[in-house]
Amino acid sequence: MANPMEQFKIETIVPLNAGGFDLSFTNSSLWMLITLLAVSAFLFIGTARPQLVPGRMQAAVELLYDFIRDMLRENVGKDGLRYAPLIFAVFIFVLSCNLIGMVPFVHSFTPTSHIAVTFGLAMIVFILVVIVGFARHGLHFFSLFLPEGTPLFVAPLVAAIEFLSFLSRPFTLAIRLFANMTAGHVLMKVFGGFVVSLGAFESLPYVLGLVPLTVNVALTALELLIAVVQAYVFALLASIYLNDAVNLH
Repeated sequence: MANPMEQFKIETIVPLNAGGFDLSFTNSSLWMLITLLAVSAFLFIGTARPQLVPGRMQAAVELLYDFIRDMLRENVGKDGLRYAPLIFAVFIFVLSCNLIGMVPFVHSFTPTSHIAVTFGLAMIVFILVVIVGFARHGLHFFSLFLPEGTPLFVAPLVAAIEFLSFLSRPFTLAIRLFANMTAGHVLMKVFGGFVVSLGAFESLPYVLGLVPLTVNVALTALELLIAVVQAYVFALLASIYLNDAVNLH
């Protein structure tokens, strides 16, 4: 485990092959399932017995859901509220996957440190945007790629740039989340290794290991902040992309 990239290794738990496709149940699948169960339990406990004066769990659930509704209302408008359940589901799942990899002592795994997971989530958002765009506007949805008032002599270039930019959205959305989570965990593992290796010296072990230990504590706090911020950014960009499908320009 001295290798900082070892923590991202996919390990097969239950091998399964169907039609030439590897559908094995892995450690990534296990921790996504644990995340799903944890989120389901949190939402069920918070909403099982709703009260006029909410308790802590109910208040936490309502706060998170209202946060997503307010974000959609601000970025999309009232028409965006109908998509709140899906955006909320994506947000809380990404947030929980980011945070569950920070649990110590249980050899936890961060599913969002793999681009296959983040790209799958990004494609859900992308496909939703395309479906909503064509459902609401039909072929007029293509006007998204040519802003009104564009001079004719640059229209083909602008349309090509806008179209490529639109197609790149799921990739940038996936890479941003994957890269941030991977980089943070690598740094934590590197400085954690420094604590062990420097603290192993017989002379002044505590002094030698104190600096990287302090840095690692700060990195842990920073990584917790990044886990929350990246989930927010993912949901925010999903809302902005959805605004294009609902309101065009």
